[in-house]
Amino acid sequence: MLRTLNQTHDPAARSWVESANMPDGDFPIQNLPFSIFRRKNTDEAFRGGVAIGDQVVDLGAWASQGRLSGVADEAARACAQPVLNAFFSLGPAAWGALRHALFAALHERAFPSDSNVLRDCLVPMSEVEHGLPAQIGDYTDFYTSIHHATNISRLLGLSGVSANFRSIPIAYHGRVSSLGLSGQRFVRPKGQIVPPGAQAPVFSPSLKLDYELELGIYIGQGNAPGEPIELEHADSHVFGLCLLNDWSARDIQSWEMQPLGPFLAKNFATTLSPWIVTMEALAPFRLALPRPPEDCEPLAYLHSERNSREGALDIQLEVWLETARHRAGNLPASQLSRTSFRHQYWSVAQMVAHHTVGGCNLRAGDLLGSGTVSGPEKAEAGALMELAGNASEPVTLDTGEQRSYVEDGDAVILRGYCRKTGFARIGFGECRGEVLPASAAR
Repeated sequence: MLRTLNQTHDPAARSWVESANMPDGDFPIQNLPFSIFRRKNTDEAFRGGVAIGDQVVDLGAWASQGRLSGVADEAARACAQPVLNAFFSLGPAAWGALRHALFAALHERAFPSDSNVLRDCLVPMSEVEHGLPAQIGDYTDFYTSIHHATNISRLLGLSGVSANFRSIPIAYHGRVSSLGLSGQRFVRPKGQIVPPGAQAPVFSPSLKLDYELELGIYIGQGNAPGEPIELEHADSHVFGLCLLNDWSARDIQSWEMQPLGPFLAKNFATTLSPWIVTMEALAPFRLALPRPPEDCEPLAYLHSERNSREGALDIQLEVWLETARHRAGNLPASQLSRTSFRHQYWSVAQMVAHHTVGGCNLRAGDLLGSGTVSGPEKAEAGALMELAGNASEPVTLDTGEQRSYVEDGDAVILRGYCRKTGFARIGFGECRGEVLPASAAR
C-alpha cells in the first residue's frame, strides 16, 4: 500500500489553498505531512495538524465537524490528542484513509460543503508553534552511509570501514530526553578530551563540535516481543520521515567510545524538524539500492528482490550554516553541502528488520536515526568533519569566515525535498539548531 501510486500523487492536482500551488513550495496537496501544534502565546492544548501551503489543518477541529466517517473519522479523532502515538498505532489503512479524505477536501474541485467546513479549520503557519509529534519511547541511531564511514575511517587513519559494515546496519541506542524540535538552542557540551600531543585527558568544553545530517524515521505500528518484523513488511511499520541533526562532539567521542560506543559525545542534543512526511507521500521517489555487485549479498532476513529494486529513496538534503555575522548583516545562511538519501547503503526497511530480528519490540512513536547521509563526492558530505578534513581544510563561508567545526553562536539548518519529473515537489521544511557557549557549571 505504501509503495503504490494513487490519485493523491497526481502532479496536476491543485488545492483551493492557493499557497499550496507554488511550484517550489514544500507543502503541496500531494504532500500533507503531519505535526503537533498549537497557536503561539496561548494555553491551547497541542493537537495534530497537517500542512497545506502556508496553513495548518486542525485535525481535531475538522473531526468535530462531523463530516468524516469510518476509518478516516477514527484516524482524525486520534490526531486530536497531544501526541500522534494513537494515530500511528492504527496502521497503514487508517493513515491512508485520512490522507485520501484530506486530499479530497483540499482539492480545488472539492464539494463546497466540504471545503467550507475545512476552511474554518485552517490556522496560518506563522501563528503556530510545534510540539514533539510523538511520545518517543526509544531512540536508536544507525550508521548506514558507506561514504560517510569511508571518509571518517580515512580521516582517523584506519584502513577502511569496519568488517561488519556490509553485513549489518550498525546502530546504538540514543538519548530521548535531549531530543528537541527545530529552533532548539543548547550549550556546548563538556567532557573528557585528549589535547593534541597529550597522553592524558582533560575536562573541557568540546573543541570539535559537529553536526550530522540525518533523517528521522518514526515507527507507526510496532511489534510484539519475540516477533520480528520481516523485511517485506517493514515499510508498513514506518509512518514517515523527518529531518534530524545528530549533534556530535568529535573530540569527546574519539576518547570515550573505545571500546563500547558514544555517550557524552551524543547525548546533549538531537534536533528534529516538526513535520513528518509520510511514506505514502514518498512513494514516487523510490529507486534501487546502490549495493555494488562485488559486495556479498546480505543474509536472508535482510534481502529481498523488492527491497533491492526499490528500497532507496531519492530525498535531496542540504546543510546550511548561519553565523552571528550572517544575522548581524541580515545575510542568508551559507550552504555547506547537498546530497541525497539515495546513497545510503542500507534501506529504511532493512534498519527496521534488523532492529527487531533478535526479538526486540518497537512501539508506535519510536524514533530511528538513519545515520549521517553522505554521498560519493566531497561536496555531498553530511558532516563538517568530512567537509573540513578534520580541521585540515577549513571551509570558507560566504561572509569570508572559516569553519573547521561548529562555533558558538552558529546555527545549522537542514533542508530536504524530493523532486522528480512527472511528480509534485515534496518538502520537509527545515531543521534548525543553534549552539550557545558552554555553561560555567562544572
